Amino acid sequence: MRQSIHIFKKEFRAYFLSPIAYIVISVFLLITGWFFFTTFFLYNQASLRNFFSLLPIIFSFVVPAVTMRLFSEELNIGSYETLLTMPVTFLDVVLGKYLASVAFITVMLIPTLAYPITVSFLGQLDWGPVTGGYIGAVLLGASFCAIGLFSSSITRNQIIAFIIGMAICFSLVLIDKMLFFLPRISLSFFEYLGADYHFKNISKGIIDSRDILYFLSISFIGLYSTHLVLQEKN
Repeated sequence: MRQSIHIFKKEFRAYFLSPIAYIVISVFLLITGWFFFTTFFLYNQASLRNFFSLLPIIFSFVVPAVTMRLFSEELNIGSYETLLTMPVTFLDVVLGKYLASVAFITVMLIPTLAYPITVSFLGQLDWGPVTGGYIGAVLLGASFCAIGLFSSSITRNQIIAFIIGMAICFSLVLIDKMLFFLPRISLSFFEYLGADYHFKNISKGIIDSRDILYFLSISFIGLYSTHLVLQEKN
C-alpha cells in the first residue's frame, strides 16, 4: 500500500499542475450550476432533484475526461516502461491512479455543496436525499473512474481513451431507458445493469446494499480488467 499511496500523491498532484483539471472543474460547475439555478428559480422548489437527475449523464462525459491521460499519456511518451522498473506491482499502479482520480472527482463535487446550502436558506430542505445523493455521486464517480482507467490502459491515444470511456459510461446510464426495445422477461436484468437506476435509488436517501454492491462490482470489474490489460502489455 505504501507504493500505491506514493503513486496516488504523485497523480493527484499532477492533476492540479495541468490546466485540464481546472478546465474540467470549471465546465462541470458551469453546467451543473446553470441547470440547477435555472430549474430552481423556474419551479421554486427547495430540492436538488434536478441536479442529481442530471449528474449521471454529466459524469459520463466528465469522468472519462479526468481519467483519459492516466495510462494513455505514459504509454505514449514511454514513461510507463520506466515506472515498471521501479519496485511497484501492477496492483500498486492501478490502485494509486484509481484513488487519485476518485479523490479528484470528490474534490470536484465539493463546490457544489453551495447548491444545498443556498436552497436551505431559501426553504425547508430535506437533507436525507441530499446526503444520499452525494454518497451516490461518489460511488457513481468511483465506478466510472474504474471504467475510464480501463479505457486509458488499452490505447496510447487520450482522445480514443476518452471516447471509449464515455461510450461505456453513457451506455450504462442509458441502458435502463431502452427497455421498451427488449422482451418483458429480460426487463429486470437490464434494469439492474443501469447505473442511473441504482443512483436514483440512493439519491432518494434510500441506502440499499444492492445499489452499493452494484457500484462496487462495476469498480472491481473495471480495475481487474485494467490489471489484466497491463499484464498483457508487459
